[in-house]
Amino acid sequence: MLGFICVSGIWLDAYKRRLTNRERELELKARIAEAQAGQDAAGKSALEERLRVLERIATDKPTTLAAQIEGLREPVN
Repeated sequence: MLGFICVSGIWLDAYKRRLTNRERELELKARIAEAQAGQDAAGKSALEERLRVLERIATDKPTTLAAQIEGLREPVN
């Protein structure tokens, strides 16, 4: 009977450590997923902005576009 109690205690301790490690693993996976989602959102936002610029370039009149490009250039000192 004493052997059973000792073995049960050892088994329960090992199981508790396994659960703790599994919890840490899941937390790390969640952090990684959050980081990737943030990067994906930032990349998507940048691509949308580029698409808007390309659409504007394709649809604007050339003279208006040229004036806007000239307006963006930095003056030479």
